[in-house]
Amino acid sequence: MRKLTVRTIESLVKARIPGLTGDGEGLYFQISKTGGTSWVYRYKIAGKARTMGLGRYPETGLAQARDKAAEARKASKLGIDPLAARDAERERQQVEAERERLQIVEERAAMERAKLRDITFKTVAADYIAVHRAGWKNAKHVQQWENTLATYAEPIIGHLPTYAVTTEHLLEILQPIWAEKTETANRVRNRIELILDAAKARRLRDGENPARWRGHLDKLLPKRAMIQVRQHHAALPWPKLPEFILELAKHDDLTYHAMRLTILTACRTSEVLGATWKEIDLESRTWTIPAARMKARKEHRVPLSEASLDLLASLPCIEGSPYLFPSIRKGRPLSNMAMLMGLRRMGRSDLTMHGFRSTFRDWAAENTHYPREVCELALAHTVATGAEAAYWRSNVFEKRRALMADWATYATTAPTTKVIHGDFKRA
Repeated sequence: MRKLTVRTIESLVKARIPGLTGDGEGLYFQISKTGGTSWVYRYKIAGKARTMGLGRYPETGLAQARDKAAEARKASKLGIDPLAARDAERERQQVEAERERLQIVEERAAMERAKLRDITFKTVAADYIAVHRAGWKNAKHVQQWENTLATYAEPIIGHLPTYAVTTEHLLEILQPIWAEKTETANRVRNRIELILDAAKARRLRDGENPARWRGHLDKLLPKRAMIQVRQHHAALPWPKLPEFILELAKHDDLTYHAMRLTILTACRTSEVLGATWKEIDLESRTWTIPAARMKARKEHRVPLSEASLDLLASLPCIEGSPYLFPSIRKGRPLSNMAMLMGLRRMGRSDLTMHGFRSTFRDWAAENTHYPREVCELALAHTVATGAEAAYWRSNVFEKRRALMADWATYATTAPTTKVIHGDFKRA
């Protein structure tokens, strides 16, 4: 028989006397020592007394407490421990809730991965260039990457996610230019391969790289050596150089001064255009080009001939500019195109400035007795490795100075005068 009423419970709550008040059949209203109120169900299972909490009061009312007690009583009569069953159910619900939470997290992650995998080749290429820009030699190299990809790759695969790029796409890009522009085509292939490798590292694609040459595209395209006609930079024959220098001297524009220094030092155009006054040591008559500006990433010392020093003395030092050959744009050197345009204005579009390095090398080989290694080091070419390389760097600078002095004398001497150069034998 049920003993408690709503009014009785309200009286007990008001009195706040700690203890248990029974409702019958194991249901009790409980007031704790701290004044907390709740419902408990007391029962025995397998001869062992157990107490099961049914909820706080007033959140759980009298009727609800009786329903919970009835369910627990029914289970205990069947030999089921209602407290253990409730704990098991709570654990099951927690496991289910955790499973649902993980499923939601996985679904969201899958959606994010799907979004990431849909990033286009053009975007991945731009990211790759941005990341590697600092490690590349100069702005021209970055521009070459951007231009070749924009011209040849992006019209075909730029809009595709990287996982969708296939061998068929590579053939569509490469076949039209493989025979006619073999070197450009191979650079495009290599750049696509690097970008797709980066995409795989970022988990944007899986599987083999369709731009891979060895064991893949080499089975589908002819070898470069079989179709490529080697194209050298247009070079002036060395016997014609003094005449060309005389013609060059008629021009007083800064561009032509840069052209003369390029020829006299046998340096690359980028090395000359980027030269700063800080790199020039007039006392030791040496120009030291830092490793960061060299193709081989090694510091290069250039011995300056009298002709080179005279040319440097004639150059104006522009306030606020560190460069020997500053551009009209503040803080910038002359453009990479400046010397090429200078040749065109002279009516010599048949030549390139880089070709004068070949002119120098041919002159040194055919008209002097300087060792090959000395001539190659003058061009900042690698001639040895390890200890042998250290020897060549440290022991032939004065020989290079003599070589460059002879070269300057030859280049600036009237064509009718005969000069003998480098009169010493190979060691």
